[in-house]
Amino acid sequence: MREDTIAANYAETLFELAGRHEGVEAFGAGVDAVATLMEDPRVREFLVTPRVSAGDKKAALGRALEGAVPPMLLRFLQVVVDKGRQRLLPVIATAYQAMLERHLGRRHMEVAVARPLSSAAEADLAAKLSAATGATVIPHVKVRPGILGGIVIREGDTVYDGSVKRQLDAMRRRLMAAELQP
Repeated sequence: MREDTIAANYAETLFELAGRHEGVEAFGAGVDAVATLMEDPRVREFLVTPRVSAGDKKAALGRALEGAVPPMLLRFLQVVVDKGRQRLLPVIATAYQAMLERHLGRRHMEVAVARPLSSAAEADLAAKLSAATGATVIPHVKVRPGILGGIVIREGDTVYDGSVKRQLDAMRRRLMAAELQP
């Protein structure tokens, strides 16, 4: 089984567990804290190395996270260590956060524009995207002068391309395909 599939399964289990206990948002904050810890190379090495016993890893997690994360989340993390899947914790955290965002009705979209947007224009864009989708849209705006003008919106694998560059390319293709009248 692929690691991202395994991580998604763990994240789904954690999400169900969170729904039955302290709540999905409390677990989300705890999962973020763990993912942040895993960014430290020393912590990551400690948790993934086979030279340190699972018991020592679980004890260290308990000391570091007790009181900082919900107790059921700590137990979940210790089970992950027991199963030898601790290297997947950052991927599990990312999958969990994606589920939490969907649960809360938020959608993240990458938005490419040719020039920087004012904060008012960005707020207007977020409002229009939210109205069109029926969810709270959080746009992540990036400036890409190569699109010349217009806008390109990406959400996951879906791309809405309203750029001037795409329109010019389409016009060029139509002109090249047109037959000339003598």
